[in-house]
Amino acid sequence: MPGRWLRTPPTRSVREGEGAKRLRGCFISESIDWLPDGTPYSPRFGDRYHSENGGLEQASGVFLQGCGLPGAWAGQRQWRILETGFGFGLNFLVTWAAWRADPQRCGLLHFVSTEAWPVSADDLRRAHAAHPHLADLAHALHQQWWGLLPGVHRLRFDEGRVLLTLYVGDTQAMLRQQAPTVDAVYLDGFSPQRNPDIWDEHTLKAVARCCRRGTRLATWTIARAVRDTLTQCGFEVQRVPGVPPKRDNLHAVYAPRWEPRTARGAAVPDVPVAPGRCIVIGGGIAGAASAASLARRGWQVQVLDAAPAPAAGASALPAGVFAPHVSPDDSVLSRLSRSGVRTTLQQAGWVLAEGTDWSACGVLEHRTDGTPGLPATWSAGSAGAQWSMAAPPASLDAAGLPTHTVACWHTRAGWIRPARMVQALLAQPGIAWRGGCAVAQLRRVQPTAASAAEDDGGVWQVLDAAGHVLAEASHVVIAAGAGSSLLLEHRWPLQPVRGQVSWGLHDGTSPASAVAPFPVNGHGNLVPAFPADWTGGPAAPASAPMAWVMGSTFERDVDALPPSPAEQQAAHTANLAKLHTLLPQAAARLGDAFAAAQQPLADDNALPSAVRSWGAIRCTSPDRLPIAGPVDTQALPGLWACTAMGARGLTLALLCGELLAARLHGEPLPLDVRLARALGTERL
Repeated sequence: MPGRWLRTPPTRSVREGEGAKRLRGCFISESIDWLPDGTPYSPRFGDRYHSENGGLEQASGVFLQGCGLPGAWAGQRQWRILETGFGFGLNFLVTWAAWRADPQRCGLLHFVSTEAWPVSADDLRRAHAAHPHLADLAHALHQQWWGLLPGVHRLRFDEGRVLLTLYVGDTQAMLRQQAPTVDAVYLDGFSPQRNPDIWDEHTLKAVARCCRRGTRLATWTIARAVRDTLTQCGFEVQRVPGVPPKRDNLHAVYAPRWEPRTARGAAVPDVPVAPGRCIVIGGGIAGAASAASLARRGWQVQVLDAAPAPAAGASALPAGVFAPHVSPDDSVLSRLSRSGVRTTLQQAGWVLAEGTDWSACGVLEHRTDGTPGLPATWSAGSAGAQWSMAAPPASLDAAGLPTHTVACWHTRAGWIRPARMVQALLAQPGIAWRGGCAVAQLRRVQPTAASAAEDDGGVWQVLDAAGHVLAEASHVVIAAGAGSSLLLEHRWPLQPVRGQVSWGLHDGTSPASAVAPFPVNGHGNLVPAFPADWTGGPAAPASAPMAWVMGSTFERDVDALPPSPAEQQAAHTANLAKLHTLLPQAAARLGDAFAAAQQPLADDNALPSAVRSWGAIRCTSPDRLPIAGPVDTQALPGLWACTAMGARGLTLALLCGELLAARLHGEPLPLDVRLARALGTERL
């Protein structure tokens, strides 16, 4: 609550729109001064971030209690809070602490906050050091406080039960674009005299558009202009005794005398769906991600797949790379990939073993076409450079590339073993796996007696080729990769793409890192070293042989498996050629292994140094972006799709699962609404 109770001479207003313009360029963290009493001070606005008494009592007394919390969220499936002005996050930390301490807490806590000028991680840590009882929460926030470029950033805590969504940019513009539906509003920010734009009529109208009937609002200011504007926007406003040193505060309830406009930028239902039973068809990364996101929200999910075990298709890839995409104009795919990478990093950190199942070790991207790829404004020290930067000479040298090589270093990237992620996601409570279930068709019928209480509008049945009902539920998610097209009756022109990788075991005569010390992508990608215990058993990294994998081919409109010996040999040749372009030194080191390439044999008979082949079928959409959303809300209610991950499943599948669940439940979206539209079924 920046300096809102201090009566110091006003300075020139700094319009947030100016910040938005700067944010589109080279964004450096906001400059902060520290006063002798230890409180942070904004030179931009000429004001303190909170009063001399500190922000915790104000956060609790003004906002938490002012919005009827924690009582209002008791027993609710979810609670959605909007804050204008994140600052140093004290309101968020106090709310999170109250949620943790409340045995009647809601199942899912959403905290959405706008911030035009994010502070640096160092200043954030310094401010939070004054509140040791919040140290564990603050530390968790600090770990995710990076790369805050303009746009929407989803930070996840307590294994996804507390979701902080940061809207970095102009408050009015962001709220008009994103338009989340919320249950409570913390109206905060620098004082109206210092920053009038965040309190003006247009911003408060944008806030009102995010409210449902009954949404409660609290703020510390009782300025007449603010009270009058809130009343005009449909709030019933009340002055209440204030939290010292303030004599009065303001409480309000959204109760317009007109019917509020319900259109939301994304296709989010006006009435969220209650958790029930859901069938997910497909046991790969897309299906597991969808199932896990729904199970975290209380659904009972059955995952059906024709294979006897999960991750039998494209998700059986020995190891793969996840990394952000870069482009000079910061394209839709570039922004999507950053949201996806952040989601992958968060969830992998919860469920996988670092160094065995995955590693956030960074990835070198060799720009083999000679173009830098990075936006020109991503200079050293900027938020963009916390994601990706021009590769430093030391990284190029470590990869055996000349120091003049055009390349990027992706700090927030790494390798992952997809099957391990799938297994971990499906192990979450609320998910039942059913292998050996080949789904041939779907049928919507009137509910049976067993399901009538759940959905009186009809249920979906999934059937095998003989017409036998395998399962039924109110909702079905099709996440069957290349098999999705048949189940969707070819509604969308999905394209199968066969991919083949070459992989092998290190022979032990030299360290695995001698090939490359980190993954490299560009013209193909190489994961140089990962544990090769394919059984998924508890083998320790030291006891497991180390493997490498290079790929992949892109064989469009090819869906035949397994590839013939001649096709496998052709894939080895193509992958080696890519490796020669990508990393000539690594190609030389692995040359003998490629020369010994042979048809796949049982592991106990295969030559340790031979290159082996692995292939699977991917699925892509016409615009090469994934599909996540309802198939047809009018004609096919309850039928959803999460498919067409293409070659970016490790980067985007977990994000797509969260997007699907958010849309189903009327939650604030985990990414920019414009990016959500790029993934939506409505575009096809």
